[in-house]
Formats: sequence, structure tokens, C-alpha cells
Amino acid sequence: MMLINEPETFALSGQRFVRWTRRILVLSGALAIAYVALTLLDARLFQNAASRTLDNQIHAAGLLTVIPSKKAIKEGDLLGRMEIPRIGMTVIVLQGTDSKTLRLGVGHIDGTALPGEPGNIGIAGHRDTFFRNLKDVHSGDEILLHTTAGISRYKVDWIQITTPRDGGIVSVSAESGLTLVTCYPFYYIGAAPERFVIHAHKQ
Repeated sequence: MMLINEPETFALSGQRFVRWTRRILVLSGALAIAYVALTLLDARLFQNAASRTLDNQIHAAGLLTVIPSKKAIKEGDLLGRMEIPRIGMTVIVLQGTDSKTLRLGVGHIDGTALPGEPGNIGIAGHRDTFFRNLKDVHSGDEILLHTTAGISRYKVDWIQITTPRDGGIVSVSAESGLTLVTCYPFYYIGAAPERFVIHAHKQ
């Protein structure tokens, strides 16, 4: 009669459990990396396509002799392209700030002036994607905003770190300006507790 050594049985079971746990963790990590890579690739392809669309719209607008009536703007609509030449940043500006919109570009904040119109324009973006390079912006940097109405030029006045509860993060003003908002600190893991705000005046 064969006797089963219980300690050895438990040891073998423990080893199998560790092996399977390791495999599951490796597979989960690989799937997470693949998801992030596909999301970034999708965003990059969208940026390229949207930029070409905007260029075509700008060209078409330049050929028009009659100004067409304005259409209602909805979430995710293409509004323009923003550039900060000194730091080499170029990004498409879309309408709205829901999760899908901010995954594909930066978003115009409802209640603020629209790109290409007078007033203070508010634009938000994720700190870990399109607005990552805002950490390198300096006072005096130039920001260009391309729309079908033309190119608007802005110069950075100030940079401020504040809290989400600050009701004045994006002020509504008749004075033409541009306010960029993202989460802060830039390399914080999890939901960042503060906001990084850049304000520029129109030149």
C-alpha cells in the first residue's frame, strides 16, 4: 500500500498555484500593455486624419466668398489645431471633455469661448497623453490656434497650480485669451489632486 506524503502534496499544490498565478499575472500585464498601445495608436491615427481634415476645411473656407451659417456644435466635433512651437507640441482640439473625446485629443471646455471667437477659450487635456509636454511651457511662449477662421496667436502670461475646487480655474471673460488645464502632478500615480493651469493672452 502506497502512502501519500501530505507535506509533499501540499508543496506540489503550492508550486502549481504559484506557476498559474505567475502565468495569469504575465498574461494580464501583456493584455494591459497591448490595450494601452492600441489606444495610443488609435489616438495617433485619429490625430493625423483630423489634422488632414482641418487643413482641407481651412483651404475650403479660404475659397468661399459667402460665409456659411454656423452649425450646432456637438461633443467630439473638430474645432481646430493647437501648436506650441518651442516645445514641439501639436494637438487637435475637439468639442467637449468626456472620456472618449480626451482619449483622442484635447477638449474645448463648455461655457468658454469657442476657438476662433472673441473671449477666453478653455481647453483641457490629459497630463499623461497630449498635455504631458505642458510641464515644459514657460512664460512668454507662443501658442498658435488654427481654425477655419484663421490663425490666432497667444503669448503665455502665467502658469499656476491650483485645486479642482478653484472656481476660477477657467474664467469667462470678454478679453480674448486662452486657458489650458490638465491634472497635476504630471507623474502622479492615480487621480491627481491638483490642476496645472496655463493662461495666455491674444496677440
